[in-house]
Amino acid sequence: MLKMEGVAASPGVAIGRAFVLDAEGVRIRRRYIDHDEIQHELDRFQKAMESALEDIEETESTVAENIGPDYREIFSVHKRMLQDEQLKGQIRELIADRLCTPEHAVAKTLRTYHRIFLREAKDDYLAQRVTDIHDVEHRLLRALLGQKQEDLSHLQEPVVVIAHDLTPSQTAAFDPKKILGFATNAGGKTSHSAIVARALKIPAVVGLGNVENEVSGGEMVIIDGHQGVVVIGPDTDTITRYEERGRSIHLFEAQLVKELHDLPAETLDGRRITLLANIEFPSEVKVAVELGAEGIGLYRTEFLYVGAKKPPTEREQYEAYVQTIKELAGRPAIIRTVDLGADKLWSGMQEKNPFLGCRSLRFCLRHMEMFRCQLSAILRASVLGEVSLMFPLVTSLEELREAKAVLRDVMSEMRTDGVAFNEDIRVGIMIEVPSAALTADSLAKETDFFSIGTNDLIQYTLAVDRNNQTVAQLYSPAHPAVLRLIEYVIETGRRHGIPVAICGEMGGEIDYIILLVGMGLTEFSVTPAMIPDVKKVIRSITYEEAKAIAEKAISITEATEVLRFLRKEARRVFPQHEM
Repeated sequence: MLKMEGVAASPGVAIGRAFVLDAEGVRIRRRYIDHDEIQHELDRFQKAMESALEDIEETESTVAENIGPDYREIFSVHKRMLQDEQLKGQIRELIADRLCTPEHAVAKTLRTYHRIFLREAKDDYLAQRVTDIHDVEHRLLRALLGQKQEDLSHLQEPVVVIAHDLTPSQTAAFDPKKILGFATNAGGKTSHSAIVARALKIPAVVGLGNVENEVSGGEMVIIDGHQGVVVIGPDTDTITRYEERGRSIHLFEAQLVKELHDLPAETLDGRRITLLANIEFPSEVKVAVELGAEGIGLYRTEFLYVGAKKPPTEREQYEAYVQTIKELAGRPAIIRTVDLGADKLWSGMQEKNPFLGCRSLRFCLRHMEMFRCQLSAILRASVLGEVSLMFPLVTSLEELREAKAVLRDVMSEMRTDGVAFNEDIRVGIMIEVPSAALTADSLAKETDFFSIGTNDLIQYTLAVDRNNQTVAQLYSPAHPAVLRLIEYVIETGRRHGIPVAICGEMGGEIDYIILLVGMGLTEFSVTPAMIPDVKKVIRSITYEEAKAIAEKAISITEATEVLRFLRKEARRVFPQHEM
């Protein structure tokens, strides 16, 4: 029995026989042609292009129907690649001038793109996009060779898929009744395959490094998408334990949703907590509300930009915001202005160090036309519901004032044009860097609310790249420096009478909920799936009890000891956390 640890990409427990997917999938036997074959081979390449585009459009429609229309964008990226005149020109040149077969020309060109893209990628998000290049290459080669994509439809029984990596189209074609889960060497939480896996509710663990070489076809494998663990060749006791764990988690979560849906997130002594959801796409609103969300505390708008060759139009943005507002049916929504950079790059961005470069609000302030366009779309949508606006990664009072000046200017222009908007729209900021946390007193005087983005706050406070496995063990929400910054921001908000929420992953982790309540936090915005668990913890404690736990945790000087203490307290009030 072998236990491997990777990145938990999609929650759930899967147990089944391994199907080891071939990493290459196609084999090119002939490399060159004769002069009199040039036109024939160019025609064959053109037909393959058309066939690949049809294949993508078919996959795109299937994904939109089965998962949701917002996921079309993944395959729109592939279509744009195939329609790129420079790419097609390079392949035709290899065929006509260098007498390469179309197969060889396609492989040579796209693998060159692959190497360049991987070499230039300075962050996890761009590295994950390499799989999109693989996807396009394999589609073209299959069309040229007359091969059908492996869809696993011939399987006689459900399996667990093991692969070096999976392209988005492979994942989107998975039938959850036949594919119980998957594990890959490569990948991360931001990969398109992980996004699709979560939408399909298929348990997945990625970033395992060498799982493909450790598993034999037909071998029993356990995928634990909650803990990011893969167990290869488990013994009977381990299988029994995970089967029970899977059943318990499923039954408990279903029961939790049913029992708590109509109940408030309120401590045993009556302290009311607002429980909101973080979303990536408008289609996620329905699920969030069904799970008990009182609104949207973080609407990430990057999906409109990432992978696009140009920014979305004002109408495209407005329509997305309207869809979200309508789905909320009167519940509040906080729309964050686009947070490009770091691990979410638009095609027009080039950064040597994207986490410390021109990202988020500073990027918007240097691309004024794009920024004004988004502000206008949000303002137009603000008359349709309870909409607030939030700026990401504010690092100074000057930066906030500059952003608000642009907002006022857009408002003035809209008044002149007779365009309706909410004149009293609430404007908040994300506290994501130590400079903002430490100057929260000044920032609070000029903003309506704070939302603490713990993912970046922890990263910048501890100087740890959260996507770098080499230093991942140093990334800890329990670090005393992080806790003191969070406590100070919450206290500053209380003194100034403005709400403070938390929207980073820390807010959805069971170990930290009691601590945050005890610190005085009154708003949580978390991944929709975590809403019932967070509500359960809140309803299992008193505020006074939580305050005592927070005071004790903040007095501890080592992160590992803080976490050990918090985990013990979490399991005491929420024993199901041990599942």
